Amino acid sequence: MYNSFISVTTVIDSLRDLTLLASFLPKAHQILKDNFSDFEIIVVNNAVGESIDAYITPLDPEIKHHVFLLNLSSATDKNHAVIAGLDRSNGDYTIIFELQFEQEPHRIIELFEHSRKGFDIVYLRAKERRIRASFRPFYTIFYYILRHYSDLKIDEKAHATRIISRRALNSLLRLRENLRYMKAIYAMVGYKTDYIEVDYPLVRIENSSFGESFKTSLVAITSFTTFLRSLLLRIFIFSFVFLLGVIVNALKVKFTGVDLFGNVGQAISGWTFLVILISVFFAITCLNLYIMSIYLSNIYAEIKQRPLYIIESIKRF
Repeated sequence: MYNSFISVTTVIDSLRDLTLLASFLPKAHQILKDNFSDFEIIVVNNAVGESIDAYITPLDPEIKHHVFLLNLSSATDKNHAVIAGLDRSNGDYTIIFELQFEQEPHRIIELFEHSRKGFDIVYLRAKERRIRASFRPFYTIFYYILRHYSDLKIDEKAHATRIISRRALNSLLRLRENLRYMKAIYAMVGYKTDYIEVDYPLVRIENSSFGESFKTSLVAITSFTTFLRSLLLRIFIFSFVFLLGVIVNALKVKFTGVDLFGNVGQAISGWTFLVILISVFFAITCLNLYIMSIYLSNIYAEIKQRPLYIIESIKRF
């Protein structure tokens, strides 16, 4: 028996989740009761229009005593629903539990015991990601951008199921961002993190559309990487090189009648001036866009008011 207070939070997004919840609660309650001195199970109802009461009411009163139901007034992003559960969490450790693991409630104990080895965040990691072939290029590009244009260490095979210590959770809740990509936020919070590898593959959510996935990727790229600013810089450099090439080519045609590629050409009156003028303004426009992107990036970072630092611990000697 561990002398710890454990909070387990899970999100209901669909009718299928409700059927899994009815099976999960008795199993989770038994695991928690046998191993922890105190515990709570927080259920966030993000499936607006579906009543959870019918699934919880028949349960044993001892189980219902430890269940806290949060009914959201309207359906929201799943990441926001997770935050609603984390805000309500009171435990020394909080476990975000996906209902796809409802047949494996022992994962709760595995996560807790692994965290006691000195880790503040421990998550379940899939051995493989299963996605349709048409989506693979999209995921490949997305995670390439995250790896190369941010300092965050994001595991693309990480499940949402994880345990978070109280101090790590307090730091995470300080990041009150409206546009959330939880994998990046976990990485930003830092603290000692590890994973437990599981056989259950990482699959795309059945009821999520490509549009939702694309929107999430845009949030992650614009909020946690410098990709767009770097892209504008490359466009400006390309436009400047293009400007020099056009100017040299136009002048060469004007004075020699042969362009840079050896083709014979005839300079038309005013053509050289017009080409150079358009190229100059194109380069200036790209430069202005790059400068504006720097200012917008700085303003965006200031508005978010992310903490300048997070203290892991304080020691006195």
